Amino acid sequence: MAQRERVKSKELYPSIFGRNALAYQRRLEDLMSRGESVGRARAMELLDAQPGMRVLDLACGPGNLSRRLAQKVLPGGEIVGVDLASGMIELARSAGISNARFEVMDIERLDLPDESFDAAICGHGFQFAPDLPRAMREARRVLRPDGRLAASVPQSGFVDSVSALMDSVVDRLLPPASVAVDQLPTKATLQDPAVFRQTALDAGFASAHVEVIEETAHWESADHLVSMLMGWWACASRLEGLDPLARQAFMDEAIATLRHDHPGAIETKARSHVLFAQA
Repeated sequence: MAQRERVKSKELYPSIFGRNALAYQRRLEDLMSRGESVGRARAMELLDAQPGMRVLDLACGPGNLSRRLAQKVLPGGEIVGVDLASGMIELARSAGISNARFEVMDIERLDLPDESFDAAICGHGFQFAPDLPRAMREARRVLRPDGRLAASVPQSGFVDSVSALMDSVVDRLLPPASVAVDQLPTKATLQDPAVFRQTALDAGFASAHVEVIEETAHWESADHLVSMLMGWWACASRLEGLDPLARQAFMDEAIATLRHDHPGAIETKARSHVLFAQA
């Protein structure tokens, strides 16, 4: 059996996300347009962006949240999106959002002035920060007095039956995933709402609470789900390097396996933890 490559988070994730930025954008937009990325939607609701506000989008990816927030802060407001994956930033910039700018930047080391934002948001990005307390302190540092932070993170310990079935096919047919050796403390923190909340308080926020959000996604068919799965970073990274025949064989096997138990439309379940913290 092939051994998993063991690397540090910042050696692994920026390149993977950069190479798969367009597929990531398409899949997330598919979910958000149907109102099915509930954790991220709840974070935006809690943030309550208003006209004239200056908002920081942490680990902004290709700008799916930034684009929506940019409309809410008009007139006079601005969105600044930062991400460590240059491919994500290039894609975000290509949208040409007039009141948004995007920079390659580490959320653990923000090259931004103190107290320069009214609010900050992070949509499924904190889980990739190996030093989560530092990332939270940086978010607090750049917020003005009474500024607010909203963040959604997926609960990786929750796996529904459909996802478990797909994981079994992925693990059987694809090369093993690389492992971020410095990510375990962050994952443990984010799985426990009380610990997640305390991390925000320890970072200097005056108040914080965490909500547990249930999410349901609907897929037209096994073909629809698998086509989106193949473009999602965790699967796409394991498909890299395979020749077209091997990729097609994986797709065919995944569709057939899923269709056997789910011949029609499919629902998948997920769970997110959503933090709201006030400076």
